Amino acid sequence: MPSASTKAPTTLGAASPFPSAETRTIPSAETRTIPSAETRTTPSTDTRIAPGAPGYRRMSFALFAAGMATFALLYSTQALLPAVSAGFGVSAGAASWTVSAATGALALCVLPMSAVSERYGRTTVMRVSLAVAVVVGLLVPLAPNLESLVALRAVQGAALAGLPASAMAYLAEEVRPKALVAAIGLFVAGNSIGGMSGRILTGWVAQFGGWRVALAAVGVLALVCALVFRAMLPAARHFTPGTLNPRSMARTVRGHLADPLLMRLYAIGALFMTVFGAVYTVIGYRLVEEPFSLPQGVIGSIFLVYLVGTLSSAAAGRLVARLGRRGALYLAVTTTAAGLLLSLAGSLVPVLLGLVLITAGFFAGHAVASSSVSHTARTGRAQASALYQSAYYLGSSAGGTLGAVAFHAGGWAATVGLGLLAVAGVVGLTLYGTYAARVRERGLATA
Repeated sequence: MPSASTKAPTTLGAASPFPSAETRTIPSAETRTIPSAETRTTPSTDTRIAPGAPGYRRMSFALFAAGMATFALLYSTQALLPAVSAGFGVSAGAASWTVSAATGALALCVLPMSAVSERYGRTTVMRVSLAVAVVVGLLVPLAPNLESLVALRAVQGAALAGLPASAMAYLAEEVRPKALVAAIGLFVAGNSIGGMSGRILTGWVAQFGGWRVALAAVGVLALVCALVFRAMLPAARHFTPGTLNPRSMARTVRGHLADPLLMRLYAIGALFMTVFGAVYTVIGYRLVEEPFSLPQGVIGSIFLVYLVGTLSSAAAGRLVARLGRRGALYLAVTTTAAGLLLSLAGSLVPVLLGLVLITAGFFAGHAVASSSVSHTARTGRAQASALYQSAYYLGSSAGGTLGAVAFHAGGWAATVGLGLLAVAGVVGLTLYGTYAARVRERGLATA
């Protein structure tokens, strides 16, 4: 039986994420020779996938391909909106519904699809969802009018909801905890690269073959990704089917919606995405006009700016460590606002620099808000994350449509005004959070 002196350092080390000098000292002989039950059993009983083990590389590549297909399809029309407007003879606001319908349908379906995956399995939902989305993607270029195009895009967005609703749960069940962050990182990287490459591909193909051929090219790219995903994804070995219990899920969702901090985080995610959706839905219309007059291919290449977002989201953890969560959010909104103001310039270089700042600020703010949801929710984390994704994509849908309407009514300055209004909302919510935290601390101090 270990003595009290040997147990104390272990307790301190488990409780603190930054162990003290005492916990970092070399353990005694007794501590070394009598490992805990977890230490004795984990290597031999944990059959989840680990780096270097059979299936890890296949799983990572499969989910990378799925993430790439998801975002290539979801935003396939965004870089093509000026061409879609010209092709159907409609305004920017009307054409923007080809993006908003997809993101809005995804937002509405994420939570129900997460419940379906609990019953029928993660791999089944992901495969069926991606297959349906690809089939619709191959039909999208054949749409005879704007109404049918918007309807097909809505069906496509609803189908794609099965991927984010199931992928994170699949990884949490099938991958060892130490490898989970890296595995999720590859899936998110697939999202980012898919969104960027899909826009670049459609931009250049549309310049030479028209927007319908460009959408067909994205459909073929997604088909290849879907075949890779289906062939390489390892079977789920640790999934336990549950029951579809709407009442239980409704109770969990009501609990999250009654939490003031979670509601602020959902609103912050939606507002950040409103800015991002408005800017990237409308920027093509601005750059195709005077004084820029850029060709479609060059406009599509503007989405290389997304790489800045990859760097800023990766740096979000370090920002939180230095500034705290609210401090990191203040920095993110300041960067976004500066980018919006800079984009008002009449020459290309400051406009591009403004896009860099908007993208960096958005991805940093999104990373802080989304990670805070998991940190805040004590129970029902899957539903809490699904609600955040719903708010996030609803913000994208609203931003795309409202940004286009603003541009049609008042030009780029009106779109920037909408973005600044959303940024002000983030500032207001963050300031209120700071105030509420101080009031709570004073109450605890006097209790």
